[in-house]
Amino acid sequence: MPTVSPPAPDYGRGRALLGDALIAITAGLALGFAFPRFDWDALAWVALAPLLVTALTHRPRVAFGWGWLTGLVFFAFLLRWLNFTFSVYSSIPFPLTLVPLLALAGYCALYFGLVAAAVSWVGWRRSPAWALAAAPFLWVAAEWLRGHIMEGFPWGSLGYSQYLRLTVIQVAELGGIHAVSFVVLAANAAVAAAVLLPWRRAAGALLIAGVIVGGCLAFGAARLAEPPLPAEARIAVMQPSIEQPLKWDENHTATVVAIYLALARRAGNEHPDLLVWPETASPTILARDERLLKTLTELAGTLRMRLLVGSVDGDDTRGYRNTAFLLTEKGIAGRYDKIHLVPFGEYVPLSGVFGFVKGWAEFISELEPGSSPVVFPGPPAPFGVVICYEGIFPDLYRKFVKGGARLMINMTNDAWFGRTSGPAQHLAMYPLRAVEHRTAVVRAANTGVSAFIAPSGRIVRWMRLFERGTMSETLPLRNGETLYTRVGDWVAWLSFAVTAAALGAAAVAGRRAA
Repeated sequence: MPTVSPPAPDYGRGRALLGDALIAITAGLALGFAFPRFDWDALAWVALAPLLVTALTHRPRVAFGWGWLTGLVFFAFLLRWLNFTFSVYSSIPFPLTLVPLLALAGYCALYFGLVAAAVSWVGWRRSPAWALAAAPFLWVAAEWLRGHIMEGFPWGSLGYSQYLRLTVIQVAELGGIHAVSFVVLAANAAVAAAVLLPWRRAAGALLIAGVIVGGCLAFGAARLAEPPLPAEARIAVMQPSIEQPLKWDENHTATVVAIYLALARRAGNEHPDLLVWPETASPTILARDERLLKTLTELAGTLRMRLLVGSVDGDDTRGYRNTAFLLTEKGIAGRYDKIHLVPFGEYVPLSGVFGFVKGWAEFISELEPGSSPVVFPGPPAPFGVVICYEGIFPDLYRKFVKGGARLMINMTNDAWFGRTSGPAQHLAMYPLRAVEHRTAVVRAANTGVSAFIAPSGRIVRWMRLFERGTMSETLPLRNGETLYTRVGDWVAWLSFAVTAAALGAAAVAGRRAA
């Protein structure tokens, strides 16, 4: 019988797959290094160019896979602090603690995959030049969707990588975080064009990107050259640096309260108008703890300053809420109940299906959301409060400013993240909130990072992680509306329109080719 030789292995295809995989992994890691703690923000301007090149050299289905892998590596690297939280504060054994991290990273990576597939589809049906021109709009549309679908998770939006580059982020006044993401992605698209397109078209793409980036930098330089607003409000924050296991331990309640009172008295020596405590600072339910409430009321009167205190409030009948209380010498003068709760942290989505996870981790609670934003009348001036990660949602944050807030406060407890990069990544989003509305931001965090942020986005002062102390600063108050305050996410709506037009044109071209 004749001998049948097995097919020769396709080493060329194997090498090509390995090369594409290395490109995707390298791109994801490079983008991760652009964010805190590394802050190699220049990488963000080129890290996604390989993704665009890969998308335009593969069919949409394959491009989706490589885009998803790039996103998976990026988000797994960016969100690695989640592994600390699950390792320390849950009963899940290692390596199963990696499952929540990889699940969230895998979900967020879908949006990278969708952008890559869309770029590929437009490129194959129209042209690579069309696809690269549409890429910044496709990216912004995907980021907006990721920030809104299923309660939204906008952590790691591309523009946040530039939070230290004040000249770059000033365009957030015009179009929010999405305007910054658009500019950075446009630069990546130009780099991809230089690799893929004939030199004339590549030169045109580089020229267009140069105009976009140059316009961004020129606008930023002009805004930063303007005289700053006058400082009007004296605000103090405390960072008690209390380890998470001790915050609610009844055996340590007296010690915890003593720390708070000592810090409050120290802050009072600076004569602030308002002293901001961190999220859920009170070791008891403040509104039901008559002794502690009386102590804080007397303290506010003695020190002649208002106290903004975070506490859990409620009971088993009405449910519990994450609340910020405003205290004066007369008692509770106002409250705000947190609206946007943390999924699998402050509530369990689809609890009928996933309710069993509540027994796995001590950080999972079941809170009730507040109903509406609250703007406290002041003094020192009308101000809004966002609790924990509420401040990473631009549209929610904007509601407080539209409601009349001239100063914004963020109280948070990032002790769950330990000494990881999580607190620094959280802080990095607030310079963009400041610029979007030209509103100073005051941040009080239990273990850090507490900070004062100017309307320009400059971090004026900050405290290191797990440093115990107080800070005071006199800050300017908002005195007008930016374009973003008035119009909101118009860059995202424009991006959806261009995305629809690009995909529609590609579909028509496909039908004509058929």
